[in-house]
Amino acid sequence: MSVRQTTLENGITVISDDMAHLGTASLGIWVGAGARDEQESEHGISHLLEHMAFKGTRRRSARRIAEEIEQVGGDINAATSVEQTSYNVRVLGEDVGLGLDILSDILTEPAFAPEELAREKNVIVQEIGAVMDTPDDLVFDLFQEAAFPGQAVGRSILGTPDTVRSFDPERLGAYLGRTYRGPRMVVSAAGAVDHEHFVAEAAQRLRAIKKDEKPPAPAALYKGGISLTPRDTEQVHVVLGLEGCSFRVPRYHALQVLTNVLGGGMSSRLFQEVREQRGLCYSIYAFHWAYADSGLFGIYAGTDEGDVGELTDVIIDQLMAAGETATETEVARAKAQMKVGLLAALESSGARAEQLARQILAFDRVIPVEEIVAKVEAVTVEDVRAAARDLVAAGRPVLAAIGPGKGLEPAARVVERLRVR
Repeated sequence: MSVRQTTLENGITVISDDMAHLGTASLGIWVGAGARDEQESEHGISHLLEHMAFKGTRRRSARRIAEEIEQVGGDINAATSVEQTSYNVRVLGEDVGLGLDILSDILTEPAFAPEELAREKNVIVQEIGAVMDTPDDLVFDLFQEAAFPGQAVGRSILGTPDTVRSFDPERLGAYLGRTYRGPRMVVSAAGAVDHEHFVAEAAQRLRAIKKDEKPPAPAALYKGGISLTPRDTEQVHVVLGLEGCSFRVPRYHALQVLTNVLGGGMSSRLFQEVREQRGLCYSIYAFHWAYADSGLFGIYAGTDEGDVGELTDVIIDQLMAAGETATETEVARAKAQMKVGLLAALESSGARAEQLARQILAFDRVIPVEEIVAKVEAVTVEDVRAAARDLVAAGRPVLAAIGPGKGLEPAARVVERLRVR
């Protein structure tokens, strides 16, 4: 693989990885702006803007965008997260220029036609309704909100029906102009791509993007808390967590390994103890969401209302025990899982293009896979134990639970154990 990188005059980074054995290419435009860049009155505008990207430009209708990309056998997609938004296509190598032209067009010449906007706002309101009807999705939004209350980083990406309905073309255009700036944008491609030609195309088609920095997002302030939502469901859905860390701090990799030790697979502590030994749930896993300046560690499970107390007790027991008894075997297994996941991603042009873009946005450089593997390998058993102890010692747990009221009370009581610790 050959990675090449160029910075355009307006600050946009263009990066490519020529994977010579492929006949297709994955390319996209990644923007270092997402839900946490929204003002309170803009809740959900990042996601709406992403949806509107495919609803027409000044020279292409929504139908023409779909037809042009599918005429050459390609596909097009986009995604919004807390800190980033991405727009990407996959095409044959010979059609990279067309793919980049369409992506550039939707970001530099969006039409924001009122009739299309009205339809898409209604689509998103339906999407919000679908989440509200899906407790194992909704509980994660409530978890994030309880961890970072009153902040953009703690709000759901979708917005609310009221905020989504309030947006008009002028506000979309103003948000786009404020946040989509050259120094926080990466054009990335992997597969059958010629770097020089790719750079020339990007420079021509994205020259309208401004070169000054976007305003910084407010700092994330983790607080923790409890969110209980009584609902007549078959299960109680529980997410229990603590403050994590930024992907920029030294202990990040140790915390990632701990996450795998606790709930990263069928051999993990939580899966074995909670599901295999006790039969308390069908699904349980741990996760760590790392941001530029903060992070959120959590454990999800769904269980019967009568088993919530035992379930949450076991989760806390396992978390505390990991700080003292994590073993060489467990840590080696977790590191192996992480390395396979990392290396497997390099076999996909789409994942490779995304990885390159995210590394530039996060670290302003491409991190060689050997360096990442070395950092994972360097994590020791004591590092993992210390990561577990640090989580518990920091206190301020966060809990979100949805389900029958009787099942919520034990979860709220058990979480006090973490506060005491």
